[in-house]
Amino acid sequence: MTDALVLDSRYSWIRVGLALLIAVAGNVGMWVVTVVLPELQAEFGLSRGASSLPYVATMIGFATGNLGFGRLSDRLGITATLSLAALLVSAGYGLAAFAPSIAVLCVLQLAIGFGTAASFGPLIADTSQWFLRRRGLAVAITASGNYLSGAFWPPLLAWLGDGAGWRWVYGALAIMTLVVVLPLAQTLRPEVPESATRAVETAAASRTRATGLSPRALQWLLGVAGIACCVAMSMPQVHIVALCVDLGFGAVVGGQMLSLMLLGGVASRLVSGVLADRLGGVTTLLIGSGLQALALLLYLPAGGLVSLYTVSLIFGLSQGGIVPSYAVIVREYMPAREAGNRVGFVMMMTILGMALGGWLSGAIYDWSGSYALAFVNGFAWNAVNIAIMLGILMRGRRAGRAIQTV
Repeated sequence: MTDALVLDSRYSWIRVGLALLIAVAGNVGMWVVTVVLPELQAEFGLSRGASSLPYVATMIGFATGNLGFGRLSDRLGITATLSLAALLVSAGYGLAAFAPSIAVLCVLQLAIGFGTAASFGPLIADTSQWFLRRRGLAVAITASGNYLSGAFWPPLLAWLGDGAGWRWVYGALAIMTLVVVLPLAQTLRPEVPESATRAVETAAASRTRATGLSPRALQWLLGVAGIACCVAMSMPQVHIVALCVDLGFGAVVGGQMLSLMLLGGVASRLVSGVLADRLGGVTTLLIGSGLQALALLLYLPAGGLVSLYTVSLIFGLSQGGIVPSYAVIVREYMPAREAGNRVGFVMMMTILGMALGGWLSGAIYDWSGSYALAFVNGFAWNAVNIAIMLGILMRGRRAGRAIQTV
């Protein structure tokens, strides 16, 4: 591993496999609150909006953690970053298992979310450094660990706990994080050779010049687009369990729908990764965002078990590739040496969108008495995302044609 040939190499794919295992184990902190939301509402006597606050705290921590740990990974490397995060998350789970109030739980979820982020944005950025031709697929596989985590761990812990409750789940996750994430983090110590980093700098710089935007301006546009798309995305992901409880289907059915949605998201991420390698990140993101908008509208007439299962699968297949596409776009247009920082920033903005959307959907439910307007609200935010990404795509194409004419 001494020159640019290390990119897309056999070792690069070995790292993808290791990163996927870490992501599956490390990202459960993002999803556990959505599964236990009905239990929290019942135990602490909360409204639907108030019971969503631990999720909001998790997403705020997750968002800022993507930026904070992203910058740290640029300085210390991914192994040290993941190790520190694993210790923080394990301590957060352990203390949360004894939380006496929703306020204390929110504070601890903030810490859990912050540490969980190291297994998302920074890990994706690290994976992207080892690829050039197949970067989209590699990023998609690593990012799929986030959804696989949500589909795999909650049902498994519920089965192992056998009705022991949400506090038992948190205690089990504290042990799992130390036993699984911490050792796996040590396997990613090798760093990308300097020559391999230089090999991708020129291509990224030329793409940025074609848009006529500075890296900072493009980064902020991506951030705003990320907020918009994820406000829309969060509606079904955060509230599908609660929706099923309201309709009389129960939390178990809602958990199954969430798992189906996330498994569909995994398939979507893999397909989007292949498309990104062929069409580019911006076009791939637009395809996913358009399909997500359609899926949100399909929830409005759905009210039966079959229709909800079907629409949840469609939604998962539609939106799974959106967030990884942002990472691909950043790596296509931004300096490679700043990958952790810039990917972390955009991931932070997408997660802030998830936090805003999770709370906003609950608040709209409390105000209107149903989730119908929350789905309409999600569609409107999704339209904003599409408009921004279309603007970036058309600007780049116009600039490219002007350069060819000259």
